[in-house]
Amino acid sequence: MAFNPPPPSIYSSNMHIPPDVPVFSGSNVSLQNGMNGSLPNDGNQAQNYSRNDYSSNEQSAFAVQQATADFQRMKLNVDSTFSSTQQHPPPPIPTVVSPNVGYPSNFNYDGTTATASFLSAPMVSVLPPQPDAPAAPPVMNSAATGPSSQMLRSGFPSNFANYGPPSAGFAPPAANHPSTPIMHPVNVIPEDRVSMSQQSEELMSSTMDGKFNSPLQPPLVFHGANMPLAAQSNYNASSIPLPPMSSQPSSMPPMCPTDFPSMQRLPMRQSTTTLPPPPQPSGFSGVPTQSPFSPPSDFSKNAVPGAPPIGCSMNQYPPMPSAPMPGQNFSHGTSSPFPPTDGQTGAYLPGGLPPQPQMPANSQPKRLDPNLMPSAIQVFEDDRKTKAGLFQTGVDHAELPPLCTTEFYAEDQGNSNPKFIRSTMYSVPVSNDLLKNSALPLAFCVTPLAKLCPEENPLPVVNFGDLGPVRCHRCKAYMCPFMVFFDGGRRFRCPFCNTSTDVANEYFSHLDHASRRIDMMERPELHLGSYEFVATKEYCKDQLFPNPPAYVFVLDVSYNAIRNGLVNTFCQNIKLLLQNLPKEHGKDCMIEVAFITYDQGVHFYDLKNGSGSPKMMVVNDVQEMFVPMGKGLFVKPSVASQAIDQLMEQIWSLFGENRITEVILGPALQAGVEALKAHNRSGKIFLFHTTLPTFEAPGKLKNREDRRLLGTDKEKTILTSQSDFYAKLSEECRSVGCGVDLFLFPNSFIDVATVGEICRLTGSQMYKYPYFEANKDGDRFLADLKHAIERPVVFDAIMRLRTSTGLRPVEFYGNIAMNNRTDIEMATVDSDKCVTIEVKHDDKLEGGNAYFQVAVLFTSVSGERRLRIHNLALSVAMDYAAMYRSADVLTILNYLAKFAERHQMQKTPKEVRESLTSRVAQILATYRQYCSPNSSLGQLVLPELLKILPLLVNSLLKSDAFSGGSELTVDDRAWLMQLLPSMSPLDSVLYFYPRLTPLVKLELLNESPPAVRCSYENLLPDEAYLLDNGVLMFLWIGQSVPTQWIQDVFGVPTFAQINTDKNQLIEKDNPTSRSLRCWIEELQAGRQRRAKIYIIKQGEKLEPWMKKFLVEDRNDNCPSYVDYLCYIHKEIRSYIS
Repeated sequence: MAFNPPPPSIYSSNMHIPPDVPVFSGSNVSLQNGMNGSLPNDGNQAQNYSRNDYSSNEQSAFAVQQATADFQRMKLNVDSTFSSTQQHPPPPIPTVVSPNVGYPSNFNYDGTTATASFLSAPMVSVLPPQPDAPAAPPVMNSAATGPSSQMLRSGFPSNFANYGPPSAGFAPPAANHPSTPIMHPVNVIPEDRVSMSQQSEELMSSTMDGKFNSPLQPPLVFHGANMPLAAQSNYNASSIPLPPMSSQPSSMPPMCPTDFPSMQRLPMRQSTTTLPPPPQPSGFSGVPTQSPFSPPSDFSKNAVPGAPPIGCSMNQYPPMPSAPMPGQNFSHGTSSPFPPTDGQTGAYLPGGLPPQPQMPANSQPKRLDPNLMPSAIQVFEDDRKTKAGLFQTGVDHAELPPLCTTEFYAEDQGNSNPKFIRSTMYSVPVSNDLLKNSALPLAFCVTPLAKLCPEENPLPVVNFGDLGPVRCHRCKAYMCPFMVFFDGGRRFRCPFCNTSTDVANEYFSHLDHASRRIDMMERPELHLGSYEFVATKEYCKDQLFPNPPAYVFVLDVSYNAIRNGLVNTFCQNIKLLLQNLPKEHGKDCMIEVAFITYDQGVHFYDLKNGSGSPKMMVVNDVQEMFVPMGKGLFVKPSVASQAIDQLMEQIWSLFGENRITEVILGPALQAGVEALKAHNRSGKIFLFHTTLPTFEAPGKLKNREDRRLLGTDKEKTILTSQSDFYAKLSEECRSVGCGVDLFLFPNSFIDVATVGEICRLTGSQMYKYPYFEANKDGDRFLADLKHAIERPVVFDAIMRLRTSTGLRPVEFYGNIAMNNRTDIEMATVDSDKCVTIEVKHDDKLEGGNAYFQVAVLFTSVSGERRLRIHNLALSVAMDYAAMYRSADVLTILNYLAKFAERHQMQKTPKEVRESLTSRVAQILATYRQYCSPNSSLGQLVLPELLKILPLLVNSLLKSDAFSGGSELTVDDRAWLMQLLPSMSPLDSVLYFYPRLTPLVKLELLNESPPAVRCSYENLLPDEAYLLDNGVLMFLWIGQSVPTQWIQDVFGVPTFAQINTDKNQLIEKDNPTSRSLRCWIEELQAGRQRRAKIYIIKQGEKLEPWMKKFLVEDRNDNCPSYVDYLCYIHKEIRSYIS
């Protein structure tokens, strides 16, 4: 393959010391294998050795008079060194180190090693969680008991790069250099504690082989004690960058160490190089508060690229106070995070750390490679390799399913298929305290009509006749596999309310020796997790069975719709699309259709006219809409095929020369609703609209676009509805059981935030085609319309989640409406819609299982009233370890996205970002505190199943739905926000972390091409890549792509001749072109919307736009993945402290 191979796993066992690691002669400093001691590895005790384990020479280690002598008696603990070719320094990952065993390491401003002899690179090891261990804080000296600085809550604090250990953990700056260093401590081990026994080496080898005795998932451990802070020989206050979270753009480079070494411990080797003498310290005062992201105005020729101008005053930066994590009442000290100096010369005072030796002139900078950070691509691939194929849902309680990115088919064993319902965790915490302290959400992503693969059986339909569905007489839960029968089968106990109910005679069956009904396997509701019941009249409106549903097509025929080709495209293709109307398996299609057109009036068509030609009736009084005709409005396409053909020709002939530009919208929607109401039908309206409705009529809107407000605290004024007309109309739609799919074709502002209310509150979807041209966008529009027409759908739906005693649903997210606190109303529900429900505790749970049941009452496409039931039993977690090892990170991402989207309309963008970041930090801090209490505070401990959570949340915050500013239109931003509530976990992970695949040798592969991490560093100039986020696709072409590939795909001989204006792939009859088009079609198959493809050449003007979707890189006002991970580590330390 011509593309980059995946980066080496952090769990690989072939790590070695790079040849460019400096070795110092004539010194007592040795490179040890990342161990400060030796402990037995019993599976629960981590192979992780704290610097605080050593107490010898504690009283003399920090004495300034003996600093040099002490250092000569120490061994330097090094796991590996940093290596990378990045151009910008990422932010540091800090440490708290006991000052009696730590000496500072010296680093350049840009994150490179200034003195390699003092560098202790980060160790990465697997640390089994310890569920039974007490939550004792790590051993620290008094100077390390408080956070180093206040967390300024502005997305990222203004002193983001200054975090680090408390005052004893930093060294003062050296003199006569453009910038002053922030020193970083390393592990320095007393000489008499360094030597390792053979047993220790064997234990290390066991760790390298990945052998663990603990049954828990091993977490990823980042030893932050060895991760350098940005530093130089001198300090300039504004030289410390911080990753911004404000709306202001940044010109500063990223700033974290770039190479992240593997967890394997390196063999010891003796240093042979004499250490240079320490430099004279220089003065330092305070913590910088000036924003470092404004472009520097001047540089000296020796200044580090990206550093601020020389000569800034140091005294203008006051020290930063401390602040607890949100929701915590911890008291912190206010000590400076820097070692004490005399305030003038910068000399060390007692209790400080000795200065660093200067960086040799010929030393080679080392960086931390972001590709060695936890990778979403690797997590998805590992899950696919281990869990693809058959998945058994579990008998007693649900098993942790494969990730939603993995293709699998489920065997229903009594718990519902994960495609229908997913939980954020598969062990429910026993109490609210456990849930609250962890900050993990307990939520369920429910896709009631999710599509099943061919290997899975369709849901059985159970008909009890006049008896109706069997239910608990108290909580009204429906019969399920978790009901317990007793008293010879005459009674059953409900698992949701623990109440007993008598069994009707018609439903009675004897029990076997195990107290199970003898007909259990014959009744789907007794052994399956998902099934359907046929409802009786008691479940119908007015005690009457419903009529079959209908579809109403409402078409804009104004001048704009004629000019851009919308009307012509619709009329030529609608008859073909109507052949795919949804129907029940084995039954004929029962759906009838009607057609309405509008401009400044509304036009109805009688398709059952006896004369053969459709008859048009016009309503010009749009203030009070009514339907002027009777039964001829709705017809079956199979019966009225000829009439539909004639109508399409008539529409074009009547309106082909239309010059009306001002149009209505509200009355057209009312016409569709009134048509369904008049015929007593539920159904769906497909409305096609082109311009802002400015004509004097109900639903009239005004132009209020102001891009400058996006990204500011005032953005909610233009992202919320300017009128309540469409929200009130949605209530009428729900009463009829009518959803509205909007297809918008704007050339200017159309106020998506307002007109989209009709979709959001009826369980429907909005499609948007700005600057629509039929010859370019017609195929995409028709593909979307085809999918919207033929996908599985139900109407007039009500959904409720029932839970075990002690739990209750509290928040509901989706394209839904709520008239009370329990029932979710949706005019329509289709196979793409997902509803997320958050659950909280009312009381402490008992041991065993917690039970959940989703019931959806609906009208099917055949007009039958039914109930669809999904059941789930989850084990009860008694400790934090059980919670973290049963978490589903992609379902958590889905919940956090919907949570943040709702709060965007209630809080400022900064507050939303702070809330998400703080929550992620608390989730990981709780794991570190309770599941890995013996690890050093300087270690970033990530649970195995949540190790990519920081990556995904940072990607979420970078998305245009949350961070889009004035570069977007107001309509684009509002549309993206309206996509989020109905997204399934698979849709959301694809949108926030796009799929990037190489293409040049695609035709040589027998399977899907391997994905590449979303970073510009991974794009090779001799390769082409496809970036796909489910909404947009980018075909990126490197400058050195083989000319034969260019010829095969684009039909031109050179890179310069590729035409990127049309954004179209020409169909060529060769394997390269066919494989590329087939791959794109495979990605788009089954999606609810067809992504628009943009062709981007390397180095051209549109490339920066595409780079925004490379979410692991730093862009505009958002930090890189490494930057964000470092900040999360700082937040974790502050929370634990």
